[in-house]
Amino acid sequence: MAWRIRGTYFESCNCDPICPCRRVDGVAVGRSTHGVCLGVLSWAIEDGLAGTVDLTGLSVAMAISFDDDEPGSPWTWVLYLDGRASEEQRAAIESIYTGELAGDALEHFPWAWKASELVAVRPADIELSHEPRRQWLRVRDHVSVTIRDRYAGLETVTCVIPGHDRGGEELVANELHVDDGPLAFDYSGVCGYGSTFDYSG
Repeated sequence: MAWRIRGTYFESCNCDPICPCRRVDGVAVGRSTHGVCLGVLSWAIEDGLAGTVDLTGLSVAMAISFDDDEPGSPWTWVLYLDGRASEEQRAAIESIYTGELAGDALEHFPWAWKASELVAVRPADIELSHEPRRQWLRVRDHVSVTIRDRYAGLETVTCVIPGHDRGGEELVANELHVDDGPLAFDYSGVCGYGSTFDYSG
């Protein structure tokens, strides 16, 4: 099935800004600040199509964790699908984000190319704003993320998930909260990142 989705992206994790998972001035950095990454990723699909299924206007989010010291650093993750989506739309988005439909997912989604544990796929009430430097996300009963402001440094920062080929901005989170089964954590003052994305397959 041919597919393409594009829109805006933001994330936050428990690393100190600038997150070591990024490239800084074109150079890869290294290990997570604390050796274990705990975070949230989100996408607002502004234009999307999978086969004949229209995905425009839908939101996607994930809660994630991985341990740098575990062989292969496999991801543990929960996938949240927009509760407004039809069954057909949810199936298409799940197939994209698990890597089943291949394409750019296998270049941008570490959980798709690495060994990983998908804990759950949950249709959920997702509310978000990707307004630059004021991003926020809420997944009812499970996730809350708010951005405080941009990171003050002047470095050029890119991230593999939206793509190193596009610009983005390092951010500082005011709140990063997850409560969902094995993924449960609370942080403030940690890193965030905002960008755009354009994936296809």
